[in-house]
Amino acid sequence: MASETRTEETTALQGAAAPTQRVFRLSPGYIWYALRRWPIIPALIMVVLVVTGVFADQLAPYDEIEQDIRFRNAPPRIFGWNSEYWENQDYSQAMFRAEESVGKNPSNRFILGADHVGRDVLSRIIHGARISLVVTSVALFSGLILGVTIGVISGYYGGVVDEILMRMVDVWYAIPFLLLAMVAVIIFEASLNLIIVLLILLAWSGYVRNLRGEVLSLKERDFVASARVTGASTFRIIFKHLLPGLINTIFVIASLRVGQLILAEASLSFLGAGIPGPTPAWGVLIAEGREYVESAWWQTVFPGTAIFLVVLAFNFLGDWVRDRLDPRLRQLD
Repeated sequence: MASETRTEETTALQGAAAPTQRVFRLSPGYIWYALRRWPIIPALIMVVLVVTGVFADQLAPYDEIEQDIRFRNAPPRIFGWNSEYWENQDYSQAMFRAEESVGKNPSNRFILGADHVGRDVLSRIIHGARISLVVTSVALFSGLILGVTIGVISGYYGGVVDEILMRMVDVWYAIPFLLLAMVAVIIFEASLNLIIVLLILLAWSGYVRNLRGEVLSLKERDFVASARVTGASTFRIIFKHLLPGLINTIFVIASLRVGQLILAEASLSFLGAGIPGPTPAWGVLIAEGREYVESAWWQTVFPGTAIFLVVLAFNFLGDWVRDRLDPRLRQLD
């Protein structure tokens, strides 16, 4: 009898001690908290940009520069916008028979429509993502190296060196960048290499003043004084003691500059001072379609939407990085 009583007590204690299984549910509050705490949507947009740029040849349904005047200003396939277009074409019946003989349907050919010379807009947007990715990456890292070098040297040495470098920065800010780009295009002609150089010149100045101020503060700290006392070289002090303290600032500035560089490249291409056609840069697509806004709006709306989403995503990411890395601006727990 006593044995049965002990067994019942043990079973009751085990049941009481057993942990309660928690059921995870995606509540609206948790989703909102996750979207505020982590840059989920901007990260997805950037992943799409990178994947599209890297695998543009595989993802594009057609050649980005192949022209077919028969499909001039063909409307997008989505939402059935192009049904009336194909019904009203004089050559539609013959074209349908020719395309269907090889297992194709011309009305399903253009998801986002065709431009004024019959090129697929979707394929050109996909290849334009590669152009934006390459140009922005090269300009960002080159400008980062140049701007960080000038900012660190100016802040560390001070005196005459600091005065000369800062006056150079002031002069550069006083030069109208758009005017400089137009003059450069007139002298050297528009090319991919020229637009990269122009964007490098645009990118470097954003680092100098911020990093100079950080270095002016860091070089007065005790750990830098101790390094000097122990005989550390200038090179070692800069790379071993100062640069680690600048990483957060560099990363924040870089994340904010990406969107500006993409927008600058698109603006220069739109004005004819950037990448020349028929290379499908996003700014080129908008420039080529501006004369057909009323009759073929998809030539400008879809590339413009791509620019808007990518720039917005990088700006949101930059704000998030700044809030997370700077304790004075941290807003989220």
